[in-house]
Amino acid sequence: MSELLTFNIEETIRRNRLDNFLFGRFTSVSKIFLRNLIIKGDCRINGKTSNPGYCLKSGDAVEIEIDLAAETSMKPEAVPLEIFFEDDEILVVNKPSGMLVHPTLHQKSGTLLNALSYYLNRKSIVSTLHNPLDYIRPGLVHRLDRKTSGLMLIAKTPRALRNLSDHFTRRLVKKRYLAIVDGTIAEDAGTIDAPIGHFEQERYWSIKADGKSAITNFRVLERFSAETLLELEPVTGRTNQLRIHCTHFGHPIVGDDKYGGREFSRLCLHAAKIGFHHPLTNDWIEFESEIPLEMKSFL
Repeated sequence: MSELLTFNIEETIRRNRLDNFLFGRFTSVSKIFLRNLIIKGDCRINGKTSNPGYCLKSGDAVEIEIDLAAETSMKPEAVPLEIFFEDDEILVVNKPSGMLVHPTLHQKSGTLLNALSYYLNRKSIVSTLHNPLDYIRPGLVHRLDRKTSGLMLIAKTPRALRNLSDHFTRRLVKKRYLAIVDGTIAEDAGTIDAPIGHFEQERYWSIKADGKSAITNFRVLERFSAETLLELEPVTGRTNQLRIHCTHFGHPIVGDDKYGGREFSRLCLHAAKIGFHHPLTNDWIEFESEIPLEMKSFL
């Protein structure tokens, strides 16, 4: 149920944009959700509708009608994180298999965004309530499936988010995955080129003749009696691309019950390497994560 909340702007937060002020006050609600409230007229300044870029002044009264039960993202939670690297602009973390990257309609806690929101603001969790400009909003520049583990690059500033998003769009970021697939592959290396699309009625992503171009390079690292350890390079970034392409190639990933893989305790897909240009210095940096113990134990 929606409720009407009022905030009186004090001298300490003057010259702050309306949308930034609300982002800081409602840290567990997405930016898109809040901007839509402003645009729809559910947020008023001194009794009048405004726009997201309105510059707040001392003495302004902000009224917003919001359904707090509709919170969808970034509620701070003290969930452990495995951090590979951190500076003022970026963070590189190793996401475990089974962790959602961001909250959904049905699960709003225990996700990577919940954990990042807490970690990045843990030293000033109280002050952010008084000055929303202190709040660090984690920026996702790419995603991993819930069942996929591995390295993720997070932006800590709007500048880093803009630059890294541009790098991903221009395919300047190098990503490599480790996968254990069913069967032994004869070729040492190759390319899987098959378009991927969404089947609306089945709510399912798969190979589709009129889908978007999807290309994956693979290289055999080791062969076993009934499995192959692969290094996968996604040239494009379609939904479930690596899983779909491995199945299409006749070698589904172990643990991939959705796309025909052999039953196992987890999906044997791990984002093992990431290389990119630093968003501030433009220096090239790379990180590598070892194959998870569960996947090692399977082999």
